[in-house]
Amino acid sequence: MLPAWFTHNRLYDLARSGRRLTSWWGVIGIGVLIVFLSQVFAIPIVLAKLALGGMSSASSDLLPPLVSGFWLSLTLAVSFGAMIVLVWLWIRLYERRGMATIGFEPQRALFFYGRGLLVGLASFCAVVGLLAPFGFVAVEAGDPAQVGLAALGGVLLVLIPGWLIQGAAEEVLTRGWMLPTLAARYRPWVGVLISSLFFAVMHGLNPNLSVLALLNLGLYGLFAALYALREESLWGICAFHSVWNWAQGNLFGFEVSGQMVSGGMLFNLMETGPDWFTGGPFGPEGGLVTTIVLVMSMAIIWWWPATSQNPAGQPVTVDR
Repeated sequence: MLPAWFTHNRLYDLARSGRRLTSWWGVIGIGVLIVFLSQVFAIPIVLAKLALGGMSSASSDLLPPLVSGFWLSLTLAVSFGAMIVLVWLWIRLYERRGMATIGFEPQRALFFYGRGLLVGLASFCAVVGLLAPFGFVAVEAGDPAQVGLAALGGVLLVLIPGWLIQGAAEEVLTRGWMLPTLAARYRPWVGVLISSLFFAVMHGLNPNLSVLALLNLGLYGLFAALYALREESLWGICAFHSVWNWAQGNLFGFEVSGQMVSGGMLFNLMETGPDWFTGGPFGPEGGLVTTIVLVMSMAIIWWWPATSQNPAGQPVTVDR
């Protein structure tokens, strides 16, 4: 039997507070359109970078971390910020509800967000901690100007606002809008399943994608759904997602979902073990090590004491 927090959740009630709920085919179609349009907003940034930096034949890793970090942070902030705006426009103009109804209620927001940052950082450190005892991680030689204190400015600039907006945007689309909308209109498992699959597929064009990497992306979607439902809020999983990506790329120097990131890194590590375990060129997200951490994390969440913002018998009121 499924627990009460899964079958009856405040996030579902918030979704029902609007005038209408988008159908499953509308959620998928509008979701695809939002993903595509949001990336279009990055084109002017790319063109400006090529024009001002002369980067047509040079790599971003030749730039000082502060400069490359600025460009990456700006690209993430603009393109994924557009994703948040597009979701907001849809729910405001079609579903007739506000941003608070996707899990951004102000109650305990700082607590949820701060906890999400800590849990996300600890979770990725657990990935590195599982690699280390097997000797599957090592320090990689590289440009000293791109690593450590010399890169600190770029590393922080990429996090704020870049990764903070990027992680939040993907959660707003999938766990904030898709999941509760489908759960409220159909069944909770429909929302969890479709939002998780959509999240995996939206990364399907990433370089170096493997079957295990695709599975892990789907598992992350399931984990994120459980996290958001357990808190009945989107704040925590937004923070988790952002700091996970930042730790992976700019803290430890791994690839993030198959892509190297700019802005430098505090530690320059590389995987040295078998790709099926370490993730290889896709980064740790493509390996069994992340599968283990995600499964363990979901088990912990299942036993995590519920944080209900809507005591039994109380009507749901939101800012429309």
